[in-house]
Amino acid sequence: MTRPLYHQDSAALSFTASVQAVSDSEVALDATAFYPAGGGQSADHGMLRWDGVEAGVVDTRKDKGTGLIWHRLEGTPPAPGTQIMGEVDAARRWRHMARHSGEHLLAQCFVRINPAFAVDAVNMTHPECTLDLRGDPTETDVRAAETLLRETLARQTLTLDTPTVSEAELVNYPLRRETKVRGQVRLVIFKGEDGQPFDVSACGGTHVPQASLAAPMVVLRTERIRGGVTRVVFMAGEEASVYLGGIYRDSRALAQAFSVPVERLTERVEALRTDLTDSKVDAVGLRGKLARVLVEATSPDAQGLRWLELDDPSLLVPVLGDLPAGEVRVALAEDGRCGIASARTGVHAGELLRAALAVTGGKGGGRPELAQGSTLEPGGFLAAVRAGLTST
Repeated sequence: MTRPLYHQDSAALSFTASVQAVSDSEVALDATAFYPAGGGQSADHGMLRWDGVEAGVVDTRKDKGTGLIWHRLEGTPPAPGTQIMGEVDAARRWRHMARHSGEHLLAQCFVRINPAFAVDAVNMTHPECTLDLRGDPTETDVRAAETLLRETLARQTLTLDTPTVSEAELVNYPLRRETKVRGQVRLVIFKGEDGQPFDVSACGGTHVPQASLAAPMVVLRTERIRGGVTRVVFMAGEEASVYLGGIYRDSRALAQAFSVPVERLTERVEALRTDLTDSKVDAVGLRGKLARVLVEATSPDAQGLRWLELDDPSLLVPVLGDLPAGEVRVALAEDGRCGIASARTGVHAGELLRAALAVTGGKGGGRPELAQGSTLEPGGFLAAVRAGLTST
């Protein structure tokens, strides 16, 4: 069994130990500060050093059957009995501690907003962490929880306490959620200066020594993942700070491009969206007018077929509308997109298009009155349509 030093002090990242066992590129130690993946938290990385040799630790896992914690190394592992010095990657550990602490604190705030918002599942393996909650919290509930947490971290000093208690003693602690752990239970408690707990959870993960070190905390979005369960996506600590700083820089650059202050960027974008919508409406009207001009500039041939060649593929549909009775209209754009409209009894536009494409290559189809597609041989498309029309 490996003694988990991270349970004693999550901020202690250097240690000495001896190799208990070796398996391929993995070593098990008699004690370690490396946290193994579990509980929604990723494994620690770092270095092991011995006899002038060092090797990177790229994964850490716990064998629940034996209690051994295995460290996967880059390079040849040391032999059993070797004394090693271990050093956990500090930046990675502190990110993980902020994420995990943030999850506890945010979950507690949701429960305080509404006890129905109980945790269903968590994941802190990425900068964007997730908290799956029952009870269908609304956007108003989410912002209320976020505000409560922000005010709590700003106005209270919450320190970490991690006692290990017997299962019988759990009744003395206000656990946020029931634990399935039996026997000796490690608790993670963030409590105020008055000794009153803000959050109490049974947890084996690593956490920041003061709750304020998990700040800032920001909820990015929510997602309905299944009936009765809402996923809250959040960021915490240094990662949240870097993210928010990047968002501000990008927003400021965009605001400068639009010649407005950052606080008016949303207003400016909404105005541009309105202008764009109006422009699209105007463009549709203009395309309709141009389509009518193009149609009027041509005449049906002896077969009653009106043929149009287009520079702009967006005119394809407009020129194929409003056919007089008995007319068949064919349009071809420069890029090979094509269409046929039919107002003649016995001429099925979809069948006629498919017959022409069978000759010139491409694909398409449609209804009796309108069909669209794309041909691989634009030069032969009209002749193929004429041949198909003759055979109907």
